[in-house]
Amino acid sequence: MEDDAPVIYGLEFQARALTPQTAETDAIRFLVGTQSLKYDNQIHIIDFDDENNMINKKVLLHQAGEIWHISASPADRGVLATCYNRTSDSKVLTCAAVWRMPKELESGSHESPDDSSSTAQTLELLCHLDNTAHGNMACVVWEPMGDGKRIISLADNHILLWDLQESSSQAVLASSASLEGKGQLRFTSGRWSPHHNCTQVATASDTTLRGWDTRSMSQIYCIENAHGQLVRDLDFNPNKQYYLASCGDDCKVKFWDTRNVTEPVKTLEEHSHWVWNVRYNHSHDQLVLTGSSDSRVMLSNMVSISSEPFGHLVDDDDISDQEDHRSEEKSKEPLQDNVIATYEEHEDSVYAVDWSSADPWLFASLSYDGRLVINRVPRALKYHILL
Repeated sequence: MEDDAPVIYGLEFQARALTPQTAETDAIRFLVGTQSLKYDNQIHIIDFDDENNMINKKVLLHQAGEIWHISASPADRGVLATCYNRTSDSKVLTCAAVWRMPKELESGSHESPDDSSSTAQTLELLCHLDNTAHGNMACVVWEPMGDGKRIISLADNHILLWDLQESSSQAVLASSASLEGKGQLRFTSGRWSPHHNCTQVATASDTTLRGWDTRSMSQIYCIENAHGQLVRDLDFNPNKQYYLASCGDDCKVKFWDTRNVTEPVKTLEEHSHWVWNVRYNHSHDQLVLTGSSDSRVMLSNMVSISSEPFGHLVDDDDISDQEDHRSEEKSKEPLQDNVIATYEEHEDSVYAVDWSSADPWLFASLSYDGRLVINRVPRALKYHILL
């Protein structure tokens, strides 16, 4: 089989929630949450066997309701959080809870992929994030570098910081803030910055991006009209502390420097429908992944605004000959920003894309019809970045 060929896995239910198992840095593992109104929902633990280009799966029951968002603890492989719908008094509420998967599934196993005879196991509920006073939960984000004890949830117009105590069996609301103003104020998504000692969170609401200081829960920057329509997602550059990317219903992906928010540093206009997801590669921040309801996934090489705009710089010590040095300088022209690859394996809206936490050259995308596709960065580009 060709090395760059995609690997496709089909879920029997519709799905829109995807996350890598963040605390797992050896095995390539993704978690996918389903959306079914008729049947018990499931979380599929997808293990990708890189050597044999094969997927091994385990299924966990998530009986609480259809899953709208899923996120994995950065410190504990067995812990995850979901946002899910539940009906009460003929109203639909989106709630959030923290769960633990059975011990034997945390590290995965390599049984044959078609072994469906084993019965699905159930998640153990650790605690609910009580949102009765705050409204519908949009997403839950974990403190990136932490011990898995601090999480932020976004509920309608509230941003809530929780402390997980007693082995995550209790969530205590540490502090909160809310959006003030006219109109339908509601958070759509948020990300916790890995920089500034993990004291900053960015949120998207309507067409606006906001930065928050988690120590005082006060606003530190605001990018109004960041997009012409609703902002769907955002992500922080892992290597450049003031840079973040956002995407939205105006079909655009924009890159921002939060020190100067008057205009974006760069704009991509490659998708033909709403862009639901944007993700920076954790190691090589010039690689940016986007997924859209035009059914396409795009991999872009944003070199000019990356931490290595001239490629991988060579130390003087590495070059013995002065002449080599001169030719080296000449060849170090900055590379151009461009879309490297467009992936068209999906036939439905792509609601989630994410990089593997174990292999920086591998990513997964999920479309609403339950199709999960695992792809690799093209080999030529990989070697260009490395060499």
